[in-house]
Amino acid sequence: MTNSALPDPRLAAFSANLRLLCEQQGSISQICRKIGINRQQFNKYLAGRHMPSTANIRAIANHFGLDPEVMFSREEEFRALIDGDFFETFNRMRSLPQVTAFLSTAMAVPDSTRDSLVGVYDRYHFSSIYPRRILRASMCIYPGADLLQHVYVERFPHQDDRTKTAYRFRYHGFVLPIEGRIFTLDFETEQKNEMTFGIYSQIQRNTKSLLLGITSGIAANMYRQPFSTRQALHFRRPGLLSRADLSRSSAMDFNDPTIPAEVREYLGTEPEMIKPG
Repeated sequence: MTNSALPDPRLAAFSANLRLLCEQQGSISQICRKIGINRQQFNKYLAGRHMPSTANIRAIANHFGLDPEVMFSREEEFRALIDGDFFETFNRMRSLPQVTAFLSTAMAVPDSTRDSLVGVYDRYHFSSIYPRRILRASMCIYPGADLLQHVYVERFPHQDDRTKTAYRFRYHGFVLPIEGRIFTLDFETEQKNEMTFGIYSQIQRNTKSLLLGITSGIAANMYRQPFSTRQALHFRRPGLLSRADLSRSSAMDFNDPTIPAEVREYLGTEPEMIKPG
């Protein structure tokens, strides 16, 4: 702790976020062994009694696949990023030699390109569950330890009472800017039954940032068919997801005035969704 009478907010945020990460992985002793930090010292970090050195902050962040600065996010925002078991899945994938070779090429992009993508987005596409409705999800792209990552939340309101939620899905994944295009791959981490892929191009008009592309989803069971459809990402602001952002997620009428005109123009008036016959 610092000598100040007031608690250090960064230390409090770091320790709270570290506890949340450890709760998901179970064994603190195993985490300490993998990171190479003494258990007694690690306990001080968890309790918020001591701020780790810069080297240890980076080692801890790298272990969980995060950028060090993300570890100091507000607890509510941080929880929105890491809820689910994505990081364990991603770290196993990243350790494969084939993936390592691919990522070494994919990560060779300018910092300015990465920085231009980071922030909160509204994610629009025609719904595969509610016919002729546009789904608006809340999405955040943020820096990981060695490449960009993202999270987005889809919320489907109840047909009879739109104040209630009938379905909710949360996806975690990573973002690869390659040769002027943006590729995404993610996993649904609440029901654990779907993967989606996306490819986008970045459109700059006035001061607004718009990513236009195509997304495809592959479900793990016969009740949710694979699909492919146009998708638009509309940049809202810098930072991480907040509760207010998540409340914007919904299935909407095509003519809803809160949908940007450029998004409606790109998606079209009829759902161009590819689904098995």
